[in-house]
Amino acid sequence: MRKYEIMYIIRPTVLEDDRKALIEELNTIFTSRGAEVTKVTEWGTRDLAYEIEKHKKGYYVVLDVVSNDEARIEFDRIVRIKESIIRYLILKDER
Repeated sequence: MRKYEIMYIIRPTVLEDDRKALIEELNTIFTSRGAEVTKVTEWGTRDLAYEIEKHKKGYYVVLDVVSNDEARIEFDRIVRIKESIIRYLILKDER
């Protein structure tokens, strides 16, 4: 099990209820596979550094996760499929 810091950006056009359901669904990917989500930080809607898919803003979410490879790989697969996610980044947390 390794520590990861994951950030993803949700389209600004996604409604609040759908956004909360999406965040919960993505957290469940880890918890259902034996990993632990230690911290969820919602930064909220912020300006993007550059336009992504014609969006100038996005809703930022940061996760601190202790995960195995299976859960991380499944998260990566699901996030690539979700059209609501416009960018994501997975970093090993070596602190």
